Amino acid sequence: MEQLLRVLIAVAERQNFSRAAEDLHMTQPAVSQYIKSLEQALGCKLLERNNKYVRLNKAGEIVYYHAKEILGMYERMQNLVHDLMYTPSGHLTIGASYTYGEYVLPHVIARLRELYPRITPSITIHNSRVISAQVANRQLDVGIVESEHVGEKMNVEPFADDQMYVIVSSDHRLARQSEVRVEQLADETWIVREEGSGTREAAEKLFLSLQIEPSKRMEFGSTQVIKESVEAGLGISLLSDWAIRKEQKLKTLHILPVAGTPLTRKFSIVTQSDSFRTKALELFLELLRENACNSSGLVIK
Repeated sequence: MEQLLRVLIAVAERQNFSRAAEDLHMTQPAVSQYIKSLEQALGCKLLERNNKYVRLNKAGEIVYYHAKEILGMYERMQNLVHDLMYTPSGHLTIGASYTYGEYVLPHVIARLRELYPRITPSITIHNSRVISAQVANRQLDVGIVESEHVGEKMNVEPFADDQMYVIVSSDHRLARQSEVRVEQLADETWIVREEGSGTREAAEKLFLSLQIEPSKRMEFGSTQVIKESVEAGLGISLLSDWAIRKEQKLKTLHILPVAGTPLTRKFSIVTQSDSFRTKALELFLELLRENACNSSGLVIK
């Protein structure tokens, strides 16, 4: 059954029998036979096919979703047994929100690879809501998120503080003011992240605390794009200190003296509350906590 599920996943993700066969190092007829065997075992068709594409039907979507979960649990079982007998190794699936994933996590992964080269991490970067959902669905072993809204039956461990500042281009007129009034902020164009992002959540908290509701907004799904947009003078934003350290050194971004800032939020580790933890995961969590303790010395090159 394990191989049947792996073949279905490959076909579903590649949407093509030939490309799936290449990925699996199999022949196309063999892939077709595996799909046929799985459909016979389940008593229903799983795919819609024509000359242009191969797609999951409703039954196929259900099987695909659970196949990912089943194979993830199978792999974790193998890793747990392996940990009892050998040095730390195996695959580790890690998810992180954009701020932590893009500006901090690479340093932690580099340290992990240096100390434990037999552990092979796989990284997913998305907003906090998506990462939490993927941990809940067992698609990820661990997530690092900044949102306070995490699903039930999840183990949530706050482990690091993050300071957030209102930023403008160094050439912006507000950058030359020693004091910035709230009404000035309300009149500016705010560049914010998408719904589901922890950074967006923090911005909404700031608006609430300042009692403003900016009418001019631009929404982007990337912190990097927001920084570039602010540098270009398109508006102002609220971003993490970790995300803007390089720009501060280069003096391309300026922090505004705004009441109620810096806004402090927590990064949290999210894991399944009912799961055994592999040695690889435990070692990774130790490195996360260690990095948080030393975060003031983190160098962004």
